[in-house]
Amino acid sequence: MSKIALVTGASRGLGRNTALSIARHGGDVIVTYQSRSADADAVVAEITALGRQAVALQLDTGNVRGFADFAERLRQALRDTWQREHFDHLINNAGHGDYALIAETSEAQFDSLVNVHFKGVFFLTQTLLPLIADGGRVVNLSSGLTRVSFPGYGAYAAVKGAVEVLSVYMAKELGARGITVNTVAPGAIETDFGGGAVRDNPEINQLFADMTALGRAGVPDDIGPMIASLLSEANRWVNGQRIEVSGGQGI
Repeated sequence: MSKIALVTGASRGLGRNTALSIARHGGDVIVTYQSRSADADAVVAEITALGRQAVALQLDTGNVRGFADFAERLRQALRDTWQREHFDHLINNAGHGDYALIAETSEAQFDSLVNVHFKGVFFLTQTLLPLIADGGRVVNLSSGLTRVSFPGYGAYAAVKGAVEVLSVYMAKELGARGITVNTVAPGAIETDFGGGAVRDNPEINQLFADMTALGRAGVPDDIGPMIASLLSEANRWVNGQRIEVSGGQGI
């Protein structure tokens, strides 16, 4: 029986790459998106072309009140597409960049980061626990910026740090069900995240390249395959860990 992974924020960037990497490793995928339905449908089509099954479901990870409805739609999708009641892997990837110096960060910016990157991760995982199969996996996305500071990323890095602590407690509490929980912390990656700054601004790209032992900024293919490999049986004993995938950023 194939494994089913749910990847939040999978219509673009790292989420898209992760979903496709999972499919290439033989898994089926539930793709969530906030507003880019056409992009999500395109990802589903790519996964289907790889010979795997996939569905796309709308989800705003910053709106906890919508999680119960999402869980019901997810249950129906599992029954209709897979004739199953559970999925195996949850990858909490969805996020956005909202950067400002601490002295200039607004309450609205702060609340948005907390709601999407921390509160959303906490309560979405809580809501979906009855649907995650025993022996499954949870992967929470963090950032290399919890270890290496960079001006303007204070609030963003702080909520990612909270996710790293949360992952350890999840690993402890879900261990009785055989569910592993790990954090993956990418370094600077060339995507449209944060307005595409690392991808599109040569000065920022070079700045992070100079900070990285391998001499370049990362690309999505540096991250998605690693997450897919973390879901395999070869990594079944990895649990409660923060795994940085940054090419040696800031070492």
